[in-house]
Amino acid sequence: MSHAPTADHRPSVARYGLGTAAVGRPGYITLGRDRDLPADRTVDALRERTHQLLDAAYAAGVRYLDTARSYGRAEEFLGGWLAARPEAAAQCTVGSKWGYTYTADWRASGVPVHEVKEHSVAVFDRQIAETRATLGRLPDVYLVHSVTPDSPALTDPVLHGRLAALAAEGVRVGLSTSGPAQAAAILAALDITVDGRALFTAVQSTWNVLETSAGPALAEAGARGVLVVIKEGMANGRLADRNATGPDTAALRAVAARAGTTCDALALAAAAAQPWADLVLSGAATTGQLASNLTAADLALTPDDLAGLAPLAEPADHYWKTRSALPWA
Repeated sequence: MSHAPTADHRPSVARYGLGTAAVGRPGYITLGRDRDLPADRTVDALRERTHQLLDAAYAAGVRYLDTARSYGRAEEFLGGWLAARPEAAAQCTVGSKWGYTYTADWRASGVPVHEVKEHSVAVFDRQIAETRATLGRLPDVYLVHSVTPDSPALTDPVLHGRLAALAAEGVRVGLSTSGPAQAAAILAALDITVDGRALFTAVQSTWNVLETSAGPALAEAGARGVLVVIKEGMANGRLADRNATGPDTAALRAVAARAGTTCDALALAAAAAQPWADLVLSGAATTGQLASNLTAADLALTPDDLAGLAPLAEPADHYWKTRSALPWA
């Protein structure tokens, strides 16, 4: 994909994707989510909400749709939407992830463990079959979910062979990353080859104005032709207007006021302004949030705007400690 903005120096709406983590299951860690979803979070209610978001995103020009095996029933919801809209299905790129198993049994809270991570060959074999069946097709992009430097996904030659075989079927194989050592995981993955060819050709990482530590590694990935997708551009809601009220986000509010925009749009536009970023995901839970998020495509941030946001960056360890303390709701 090209990293270039449109002729007026604004990133196209096509640079933005829709993630389904916040609507595929009743519990997630986005701040304020209890106000965004129906009180009765039945499967049917969240299926309807997911389809509303997908319809709105597609109508707005979004063509990258992100899901995962562990997002409750998000793959199922997306698969149903694709089956009912073959024209849209033909135009959209679908990314999914394997390596976490959803274990919350459709409960929002009071669950000891919502998802269990295992990057084994056995889990890959099970989940790629589940993904294919649930989506009604192979995904276009399939990522190892939440790779850290100690993951066997970086060292298991049998798993690498499985992933290379999937790539031979036309799927772009990659990894998502999380945690304070994202950069190390990305750089390790870039050097993995099978039969002389790079194995991982896509990476989805957390980058936002609070957590910028993966930037240099993502720049290296982009320079090698790897598809770079940015997740959590709003820091799980910390950068939404309703939550960005404290002194730690004063710079965000100041730049947003100067640019005449909202905090959420500014945060996503700042991610899209990174020259190595191919796609930036919206994690909207309502169509109103999605519409606000996508106004990021109307922003042409100046070097002064980006410099004004730089003081927001936190040490990676601090950022991830804060994230780990967010409640599932």
